[in-house]
Amino acid sequence: MEADLPAPPARATGLLGLTRRQWRAAIIAYLFLLPALVLLGAFTFYPVLFGTALSLFNYDVISPPRFVGLAHFRALATDRYFWIALGNSVKFLLVVPVLQILSIGLAVAVNRPLRGIRWFRAAYYLPVVTSMVTAGLMWRWLLEQDGLVNFVLLKLGALPRPVSWLGHPDFALFAVMFVTLWKGLGYYMVIYLAGLQAIGPEFEEAAVTDGASRWQVFRLVTLPLLRPSILLASTISAIAALKVFEEVYVMTGGGPMFRTFTMFFYIFDKGFQQLDLGYAAALAVVLAVAVMALSAVNFRVFRQGGWSYY
Repeated sequence: MEADLPAPPARATGLLGLTRRQWRAAIIAYLFLLPALVLLGAFTFYPVLFGTALSLFNYDVISPPRFVGLAHFRALATDRYFWIALGNSVKFLLVVPVLQILSIGLAVAVNRPLRGIRWFRAAYYLPVVTSMVTAGLMWRWLLEQDGLVNFVLLKLGALPRPVSWLGHPDFALFAVMFVTLWKGLGYYMVIYLAGLQAIGPEFEEAAVTDGASRWQVFRLVTLPLLRPSILLASTISAIAALKVFEEVYVMTGGGPMFRTFTMFFYIFDKGFQQLDLGYAAALAVVLAVAVMALSAVNFRVFRQGGWSYY
C-alpha cells in the first residue's frame, strides 16, 4: 500500500540551493538594508578606499595629483612631528583604564533605589550632552593662570603660586586628558549602568549564600558578568583616545611647543592648514591601522573568559 502512494513533489531550488520563497525573503531583507548600505558605502567605505589611494599621491588641491607610491610612508620614519603626535596619542590611552574604573564605580554608586537618584544620574550625564567646544572654552577659562582652579588651589594651600595649566609644557597634555575624562565619565557610566541592571539578582544572592563578601561578589560575580559592557566601553574609549581632536583644537591648538599635538590634530594640520592632502591621508592610514590593532587586542583580552566565582 505504501509503495502505491505518490511521492511528495520536489521543492524547486534555484541558485545556491535556495527555494523561491527563500530567495524572496532574502531579497526583501536586502531591500530593507539597502538605505543603510548605501549610506555606509558613501560615507564609510568610499572615504576609506579614497583616502588609502590618496596616500600614494602628492595632492595640494591646486595642482593635479602626482603618484609618489610609498614615499609618504617612508617619510614618516624621519618626521619629528609624526613621532610627537603618535607619542601623545599613545599617552592619551592612559585615560582609558582610569575612565573605565571611575565609570564602573560611578555606575555602582548610582545603581541604587534611592530617592532622587535619577537627578544624580542626569547631573553626571550633563557633560556628555554639552558640546566639546563649549566644554573646552569653559575649561580653558577655568585652567588659566588667573582662573578658578588656581584660585581654589591657592586658597587651600595646595599651590605656592599660580600655574599655567594649559601653557606649561609638562602639564598641558594632562590638563586636556582631564577634560576628556570629565566629559566621557557620564557616557560610560550609562553603559555600565545598563550592564549592571541586566544582571539578575539571583547570581549575587547565590554568592552571598555561599558566604562571599561584598568585595568577592563584586570582583568574582559582577565584574565577569559585566565583561560585554567592559569590552564595548574600553574599545570605544580607546578609539576615542586615539582620535582626540576637538579638545586640543579648542584648548591649546597643539601647543605649547607641540606638547599636545595628537595624530588627529596633525592630520588636520597637514590636510587643512598646509594642504598636503596626500601626506595627511598617509597619516590617517597609519592611525586607522593602529585603531584596528588596538581593537583586536581589546577583543582578544576581554573575550577570553577570565575570573569567575563559580
